[in-house]
Amino acid sequence: MMHIALLGASGSIGRQTIDVCRNHADKVKLSAIAVKDSVDFAIACAHEFEPDYVVISNRNLASNVSVDSFPATTTVLFGAENLVTLCELEGIDCVVNALVGAVGISAGYAALKAGKRLAYANKESIVIGGDLLMPIAAPGQLLPVDSEHSAIFQCLAGEPHEGIYKIWLTCSGGPFFGRTRDELANVTARDALAHPTWLMGDKITIDSSTLMNKGLEVIEAHHLFAVDIDTIQVLIHRQSKIHSMVEFMDGSVKANLCAADMRMPIQYALSYPDRWDASCAHLDWRFEAPLEFSDVDTEAFGCLALAQDAGRRGGTAPCILNAANEVANEAFRSDRCAFLDIERIVASTLDAIPSEPVESLEQLAEVDGRAREVAAALIAR
Repeated sequence: MMHIALLGASGSIGRQTIDVCRNHADKVKLSAIAVKDSVDFAIACAHEFEPDYVVISNRNLASNVSVDSFPATTTVLFGAENLVTLCELEGIDCVVNALVGAVGISAGYAALKAGKRLAYANKESIVIGGDLLMPIAAPGQLLPVDSEHSAIFQCLAGEPHEGIYKIWLTCSGGPFFGRTRDELANVTARDALAHPTWLMGDKITIDSSTLMNKGLEVIEAHHLFAVDIDTIQVLIHRQSKIHSMVEFMDGSVKANLCAADMRMPIQYALSYPDRWDASCAHLDWRFEAPLEFSDVDTEAFGCLALAQDAGRRGGTAPCILNAANEVANEAFRSDRCAFLDIERIVASTLDAIPSEPVESLEQLAEVDGRAREVAAALIAR
């Protein structure tokens, strides 16, 4: 029985992880969950799974929540610092990091240092702190939950690293595929949240519409698979059936294909190296539409190019990129900037703050804060 700590339990990835746990209750035990402020959800989840611990990271709720609402066997903790506490618990075998944004890096670092399996959907932690996280991750300890990176991980199973020629990182193209830059000038957050394939949280859905999400995934793949940024080629694949491909030096290509359902990569991160009965539908390939591909328009979607450039620069540049994007993304969702302003804000923040080698979590937190201040000032102007 694998004992799991689930961080970000009430989000999209968290809820689908819970579904996998339900389907495989004979193999996994949800022993700890963390939410930000979704108290009712946490109470319901605690009564269903009876975890040992529940963390509500919003400390301000401590005076409003009765711990008597939870099972008597469940310890309830308040405060974001307890995310790290869950990662270090002796009885936890695997941490599923489904937190959104830079907040997830400390928890991921703690999980790896404590020797836990880390199933991570918190791509930002790898983007900004890959230089710190990857050196302490043992082989098979850090398992990607992003569908694209899970696909690449599976394609590389048993293959020599030096045999990689190119990684084809697939992309749905988001809700604005095919639109020109002029046509993007007046799109709204409501337009951007209408993703054609995936049902995700608001932040990542906006990132998908700007293609910043794909840019972050390029940097993530760079760290995770130890390849140059320019070895990773983004490829538009609207059907989202091929989740990524690896091309080898001899010209052969391996691809991972399955339904557009996040429960598959979540489950594989838990079951690896085994495979369990599917938690999502099997596809009947006799009746699937033809698979189509196209190139990315980086003139219209400049956030992808910004992320690729930050990845090439390395050091703290991806941290600056991510922080500025988080601020701009939230501003767009709250109607404080336009869609194309996201790219302008990120570019200007990268220009304003020089990159430096990554040295510590404390340094990254300081750089993150500085970048957020610069981005916020740009929005205010």
